[in-house]
Amino acid sequence: MLGEPDLNPSLQRYRNPRGALTLLALLGGLVAVATGCEEPLPVGPPEGNHPPFDGGDAYALVERQVAFGPRVPGRSGHAAQLAWMLARLDSTGLTVTADTFETPVSSGDTLRLTNVLVRVRPDLEDRVLLLAHWDTRPRSDQAQDPADRVLPVPGANDGASGTAVLLVLAEIMAQEPPSVGVDLLWVDGEDYGPGAEDMFLGSERYAAGFDPAEGPTRGLLLDMVGDRDPAFPVEAYSAERAPGVVAAIWGLAEELGLGDIVLDRLGPAVRDDHLPLNEAGLPTANLIDFSYGPGHAWWHTPEDTPDKVAAETLEVVGSLVAEWVYRGATVGG
Repeated sequence: MLGEPDLNPSLQRYRNPRGALTLLALLGGLVAVATGCEEPLPVGPPEGNHPPFDGGDAYALVERQVAFGPRVPGRSGHAAQLAWMLARLDSTGLTVTADTFETPVSSGDTLRLTNVLVRVRPDLEDRVLLLAHWDTRPRSDQAQDPADRVLPVPGANDGASGTAVLLVLAEIMAQEPPSVGVDLLWVDGEDYGPGAEDMFLGSERYAAGFDPAEGPTRGLLLDMVGDRDPAFPVEAYSAERAPGVVAAIWGLAEELGLGDIVLDRLGPAVRDDHLPLNEAGLPTANLIDFSYGPGHAWWHTPEDTPDKVAAETLEVVGSLVAEWVYRGATVGG
């Protein structure tokens, strides 16, 4: 994903089910959000209507993914993780589809990518999409040491965290199906780069085949959701293009006492997998903590390792998403 500081200044406010929440005016650069949060987290996972979400299970899945090595298309870790994910998801008994496709990139190479889609209660017309990317970046372009910039990113937070949360949610929903249909999507080729023309490849593939008349009607992207010092402000593109989903998620977080983590303030506009979906007519918000490490120092570097991720953060995020889904994944207005 790429930080994008500029956005239409006409964006002023959004509403949650309990009233108006005023967004901060956009700054000319990226907004750095500091919470002062120290371990343990200031709040625990919310109680509610959802089945329990175990952050320890999610953290173990983060470690397992990183142990495969770089999940870069064309590398052995990428193939190993795909086989592992498919076997794990097949064991749930849910409907699993692997969409493998080839796409050229600016280097002249052709990538072989796979999106993985799991459908919970495919008989229901009322559906919500939950997605994350499972690939990792082939180069640490933000590393301080130029010698490290040729190294692949381990992707504990940027890749493995959202993937892990969705894997746990799939197992929960297989055992206790919610009242709404859920499509769980793991997209490939989000982080290939180096430029934006070679990113979001899996989400663009899904968006190209999306039919608003038949598909989900709202979506939520989980990206970089495991930071041990979490802060989830409202991502600015989400506020502009999926205000109903934003109102629902951030309003629910406030109701559940998560306001110290899921913040009622505007964060940076981040170019990410939700943009192709919004352009295809699927309102999708991005739950992302784009302030990763001191001074954002761990993003796209070799420092993106499991020790920077916390089971407690994964549990808060997974519980919030589960609560939203088990309440019917309603949207605010």
